[in-house]
Amino acid sequence: MIVVFGSINIDLIGHAPTLMRPGETVLGTGLEFSPGGKGGNQALAASRAGADVKMVGCVGGDDFATRALALLSEAEIDLSGVRRMDRHTGTALIIVDDAGENMITVLPGANSRLTAAALEQAGIAEGDYLLLQLETPIEGVLAAAALAQENGATVVLNLAPFMDFDLALLKNVDVLVVNETELAGVLEMLDAPKLDEADAVSWLSDKFGNTVVATLGSRGAISVAAGSMTTVPSLKIKPVDTVGAGDTFVGYLSAGLAEGMTLSSAMERASVAAGLACLTPGAQPSIPERAAVEDRLALGVASEAQ
Repeated sequence: MIVVFGSINIDLIGHAPTLMRPGETVLGTGLEFSPGGKGGNQALAASRAGADVKMVGCVGGDDFATRALALLSEAEIDLSGVRRMDRHTGTALIIVDDAGENMITVLPGANSRLTAAALEQAGIAEGDYLLLQLETPIEGVLAAAALAQENGATVVLNLAPFMDFDLALLKNVDVLVVNETELAGVLEMLDAPKLDEADAVSWLSDKFGNTVVATLGSRGAISVAAGSMTTVPSLKIKPVDTVGAGDTFVGYLSAGLAEGMTLSSAMERASVAAGLACLTPGAQPSIPERAAVEDRLALGVASEAQ
């Protein structure tokens, strides 16, 4: 079982030719609503990868809550751990440009009420995987990681969105997943020596004794576990929308590890899934089904996806 402790949002996605600069107004070309939130996205990705998933989070008492939970419910994810709060449902304001790049502002709303008590009530057991992010209060994330370790679960932390945090959290993490920005941020917090990406991932893994996986966009992903380094390529694509690609990677990676795949195989499948997610607009609607990912894997990662 994968237990996701994290955010549930509704995404308001605007499309524009370019991303705005400070003080600039850009005329957009479209607006859509889509369920999102890093927790919700990763839960759906893990489910579509074939895992049994339980979601622990908070939504508001508004109409957005139903929209935010729609695809999770459709996927038959266990939502018994989702609480309704007297706050607005978390909302992400997203602008996507014609190149598929994005800017995001998140209004946490009900997500700000999530505490480890919700995880304790929902349950986390030996053999489970707990999937965490930093889009909910850090105190709850710290306590949830500690609770999972006490109960014999494996803790996967996606250090996103990056912010200063209590470094003690990393002592209760088995698998740390970062992108380039998050890797640079945590290294700065640790006052690490100046290193290239591969050496930086190795240094970070050695520092806390955990597995570190770094996604590098079009350059694929790299990991270090117990001193052993693994690299996988990215899928060759022309991205339509990169929103949710990172969450797709994390969800698929966690599902792969939970079902007993090697780290290398789990990373390769996650990389393909993340690439396919960039071909469709929206966070959750873009997450590919397992069959589509496996069909694409059979063709080889090196060939171009359309």
